Amino acid sequence: MKAIRVNQTGSADVLQYEEVAKPEPRAGEALVKIEASGINFIDTYQRAGAYRVALPFTLGQEAAGIVEVVGAGVSEVQPGDRVAYASVLGAYAEYAVVPAWRLVPVPNGITAQQAAAVLLQGMTAHYLAVDTYPLKPGDIALVHAAAGGVGLLLTQIAKARGARVIGTVSTKEKATLAKAMGADDVILYSETAFQAVVKQLTDGKGVNVVYDSVGKTTFDQSLNCLQPRGYLVLYGQSSGAVSPIDPQILNAKGSLFLTRPTLAHYTRTRGELLRRANELFDWMLAGKLHVRIAQTFPLAHAAQAQRYLEERQALGKLLLIP
Repeated sequence: MKAIRVNQTGSADVLQYEEVAKPEPRAGEALVKIEASGINFIDTYQRAGAYRVALPFTLGQEAAGIVEVVGAGVSEVQPGDRVAYASVLGAYAEYAVVPAWRLVPVPNGITAQQAAAVLLQGMTAHYLAVDTYPLKPGDIALVHAAAGGVGLLLTQIAKARGARVIGTVSTKEKATLAKAMGADDVILYSETAFQAVVKQLTDGKGVNVVYDSVGKTTFDQSLNCLQPRGYLVLYGQSSGAVSPIDPQILNAKGSLFLTRPTLAHYTRTRGELLRRANELFDWMLAGKLHVRIAQTFPLAHAAQAQRYLEERQALGKLLLIP
């Protein structure tokens, strides 16, 4: 089978389209024939070496497809089932072996591409808005990269929970998209310092929570946008890692909370995994959550797809098709 392999860390140029042995499921695992794989910023962090993975490895954390074979003791799925999964390495490939408990049934009415496009980013948006800082009516949330894959979903979920959403984006085209998905106000951070605009929009009070996937270039201003006892939820670092900080800064700026969550810790059990995924699928089927697929690429063009993501050209989700 074909897969995208990382034999050494570096730029997108290190990605290799190679022939590898088709894996076989062991006890508790299932072999999935992949129909679509999601592209996420975590993939670029692992490829570059910012997040360490033992070399060599097959890239990718998210996919949807058909169960082909199951290993011993598997009761969660059976051959022929339509499934999707996230947070399991090896999705940039024609086939992948996945722990059966991580596989989510895909309901009728949801395509493989839609499932691959929503699972990782959608469950991330879900836990951010529902659990990390549970948004409630009247809250004000600042969402960075509001026209990105997570940002578009997070904006919709935040609005559904009654929050006011202020989004930041880099272009007017992205601003239009963020507004179309429900953002109340959108700031072009490429043209203005968002901290000052946020204070203007909130009459100097600031926001209850900042959802920050950008990291290095937004972190300091994000802290300054918060109300006393506000939450800075740092869930990515697309601009680079944040420098170490003195915790006393959180006290000085208003007894602030800082957390660095990750999806794996919010899907630790099958029950929690299914709850998040099924809520997303239910919202999609009801027309309450819209998943925007920006572009698809052949599996062999994974390097091109990652460059497209890193250059911030994507207006929504990027997929690889084996």
